[in-house]
Amino acid sequence: MSAERFSGMIGVGGIGAGVFFAIRGNATLGREESRGGHFLDRRDYCKLHIIAHYVKVLSRPRFEVIPIGKVGDDEVGQRLLREMSEIGLDLRYVEISPGDSTLFSFCFVYPDGSGGNLTTDDSACSKVDADFVRRAEPEFQRFGSRGIALAVPEVPIEARVALLDLATHYKSFRAASFTSEEVTPALDSNLLQKVDLLALNRDEASVLADLPEGSPTENIVRAAVERAASINPGMVVVVTAGREGSWSWSGTELQHVPAMDVEPVGTAGAGDAHLAGMLVGLAEGMTVAQAHKLAAVVAGLSVTSPHTINKDITRERVWSIYAQLA
Repeated sequence: MSAERFSGMIGVGGIGAGVFFAIRGNATLGREESRGGHFLDRRDYCKLHIIAHYVKVLSRPRFEVIPIGKVGDDEVGQRLLREMSEIGLDLRYVEISPGDSTLFSFCFVYPDGSGGNLTTDDSACSKVDADFVRRAEPEFQRFGSRGIALAVPEVPIEARVALLDLATHYKSFRAASFTSEEVTPALDSNLLQKVDLLALNRDEASVLADLPEGSPTENIVRAAVERAASINPGMVVVVTAGREGSWSWSGTELQHVPAMDVEPVGTAGAGDAHLAGMLVGLAEGMTVAQAHKLAAVVAGLSVTSPHTINKDITRERVWSIYAQLA
């Protein structure tokens, strides 16, 4: 491994929480139906919090992680701020939004493991705009080419564009992800030209590839990579596909890494954990192929917890497993 490549990360995206509810019976819930169930002992977190947590915990102590976002003036927001502060995240650019609630999801799960979620669309996260992001410009200037800029969903796209513009101006490394619904608008607006690392799940990759979701995963990955390379030849592309493992495109080589052989307890948040592992590996001077293997370890450990942040994951544990696999 070479010397450290990056010294800090600035990210914008969702900061929030959620609950999981187990519905009785596998039949799809009807529009006017009432049905019983029970809450599960699972804690849900939003994208920026998940990625920032793992990057901070898995990096060297001096590596800075600066999230940009808003939480509500409520108990949930206060709890999240405490949790983020406890692991050493720099919260100067995370504000409490008076009169607003913290982003919150109600996730429902059927006995067969399928399900969905309902997420608030008027939370404090919706108030994160371009001007709010630009307040962090001194941090981009300070890091320059030694910084990572991370733009992920659950805040308005204009905020993420502002972050990527600042990162472009100060020559920072730009990482981003988009929901399936956002992939086409990102293509239409040429936003992928401002991204150095694009992280996708299988469904998002199928949209980029313009292939039906039921297509073989490897076909989806290859088509997505081909399209991404035609738009931005230097862009690294990472695709996660659950039990099928993950793929990375370095710009010259497509690599597949199998999923870790573990018994999953909860798979939500695994893709975010994978992206965090990639960023940590690249920050510490790894090649894309090496960082991809590290990311697979982080994702594999993440699914052994019912919560979307597995707080039992440590730097020592991840690097020990990686050393055995390398």
